[in-house]
Amino acid sequence: MRIVIDPVRPSPRAVKRVSEIISSGGIVVYPTDTVYGIGCCLSNKKGADRINAIKKSNKPRSIMLSDLKNISMYALVSNKAFKVIKNILPGPYTVILPATRLVPRLLQSKRKTIGIRMPDHWFCKALVTELGEPLFTGSIPTQAGGFHVDPLQIEKDFGHMVDAIVDCGILADIPSTIISMETDEFQILREGLGSLSIV
Repeated sequence: MRIVIDPVRPSPRAVKRVSEIISSGGIVVYPTDTVYGIGCCLSNKKGADRINAIKKSNKPRSIMLSDLKNISMYALVSNKAFKVIKNILPGPYTVILPATRLVPRLLQSKRKTIGIRMPDHWFCKALVTELGEPLFTGSIPTQAGGFHVDPLQIEKDFGHMVDAIVDCGILADIPSTIISMETDEFQILREGLGSLSIV
């Protein structure tokens, strides 16, 4: 199922429809402020397993938040890290932090860390708010090493494996910048759309 949305004009009806799919155990592909993401409810272990099968990887994933007020429920954040995070999120960054016990082990790295994502896209913000819980989220890599950015191609390749695809048009093939904030010595793990001047 493909659900077409406007890149800038919010559609509460589309958000509610996708939220209902995810709440009932579905997995959905959606646009972010970088590339297309794929996600399910944080509490949906079967959904996370399905996403890992699509990504052909069990690497640690990220969780998507609608705002920062509950970040301490899922990650341990130092004062230094929080000051930076407040300035860059929402935005095209993934921040790696030590995970709390509320984060399922399935989503944690061997170092017990978790990625925090808060895209600056109206659909992502509205969806997580409507759900009332974070999303388990990740990008969809291509065999060539890039990322899926064309919703029609995503539908062709994965339409039979997901419950819905939110079509916001073709996106730029630039992922988020990944920053490790496990300690106060921040490290850039991947250079992406987000500026590096904040580190």
